[in-house]
Amino acid sequence: MTTLLIKNANMLVTMNDHQREIPGGGLFIRDGFIEQVDVSGNLPASADEVLDLDGHIILPGLVNTHHHFYQTLTRAVPAAQDANLFNWLKTLYPIWARLTPEDIFISTQTALAELALSGCTTASDHLYLFPNGSRLDDEIAAAVEVGLRLQASRGSMSLGESQGGLPPDSVVDNEDAILKDSLRLIQRYHDPKPGAFVQIVLAPCSPFSVTGELMKQSAALAREYGVHLHTHLAETEDEESFCLQKFGHRPVGYMQAVDWVGEDVWFAHSVYVNADEIKTFARHGCGVAHCPSSNMRLASGIAPIREYLAAGVKVGLGVDGSASNDGSHMLGEARQAMLLARVREGITGFSLSNDPARKLMTARDALRLATRGGAAVLGRNDIGSLEPGKCADFFAINLNRLEYAGALHDPVAAVIFAQPVKADYTVVGGRFVVKNSHLVNLDESALVERHNQCAKRLLGTL
Repeated sequence: MTTLLIKNANMLVTMNDHQREIPGGGLFIRDGFIEQVDVSGNLPASADEVLDLDGHIILPGLVNTHHHFYQTLTRAVPAAQDANLFNWLKTLYPIWARLTPEDIFISTQTALAELALSGCTTASDHLYLFPNGSRLDDEIAAAVEVGLRLQASRGSMSLGESQGGLPPDSVVDNEDAILKDSLRLIQRYHDPKPGAFVQIVLAPCSPFSVTGELMKQSAALAREYGVHLHTHLAETEDEESFCLQKFGHRPVGYMQAVDWVGEDVWFAHSVYVNADEIKTFARHGCGVAHCPSSNMRLASGIAPIREYLAAGVKVGLGVDGSASNDGSHMLGEARQAMLLARVREGITGFSLSNDPARKLMTARDALRLATRGGAAVLGRNDIGSLEPGKCADFFAINLNRLEYAGALHDPVAAVIFAQPVKADYTVVGGRFVVKNSHLVNLDESALVERHNQCAKRLLGTL
């Protein structure tokens, strides 16, 4: 048995049901789980390891609900810098067709390293193409070395251009093979227990890249084995037009037609939904991964987050692919979510003076999306807050830094309103992944060099 004592934090934010913010707070951790949360003077005096975080703020580990790790290799590609979603994809599909198992491994470590340094402790990744012998196993092996929790989504594409889909036939797979591999991954890797470091998700890519039959069979397989389902949905108006023309439904109606609504389902983006569709999400318990930076980058639109939350829809945050965000900073994504929500209120004519019952999204609201919200979307009740019995997943930031000068009257708000910074410490399951703003399990310089070599080869510049 191993114990860890964290004490004397300037502020400890629990994000539990009581939203406690504890000056001088600390944690006592045993074997990867939180045993006590309290003022430091009320905690045990000793442990196997003790860390004094005087001058720091401690927050629950951030939860990333949507990503594409492999896209770190194709950031800011010139031909895709100024494209909308469909043209962006068509530009990048041929490049991604050259991915190798090494590319999947190194890009996973790069993305997870960025996430860890931004306070993220659990990440869901959506890997949906497997060229040149690549497998989801490559990603899982890479994640184990980094030390973050991984919701590994076995994505897929089966509807190529020749069948009326968007992706070229060179990056789509046979549906029987997809389902067979999905079952293999569930049986080999999925851990349903509290504290799991790897869970498998079944995730056909999107309505414009898989068939309705694959959607139905994936849903049936996932429910037989108790794993969650994930896909892109209602991201753009182009997708809405595609679904109406090909399936005779709007995107949400199509999901209902293929058995893709339920508490075990979450959708990425969900920008173009109407009031009735929001009610459908709420009634069936579907979740939404809100990706504000990606939606801005690709000019996709602004998701109706206030309406989702008012209806009781589960909402978490996602950085999305690093080629449609060009970064993997979860704390930065929480800031973007708050700011974009305020932009939408301005566009829709909201005014505090004429509607005092409503309020702008607050810093604490944004933090809740990035923690408790993300945990609910992923169907995990063992993460997302700091309270006894939950995983010891948290991050700490030194408040005595230039970015926070003049903001220490409210350190919780400071970490969202101020420019995003690196975490000083990130702990997952009681183990340090980041210490003193440096990765514990990886050599950052060697990682960057290896990653850049892979990117150059992939883009044909090596």
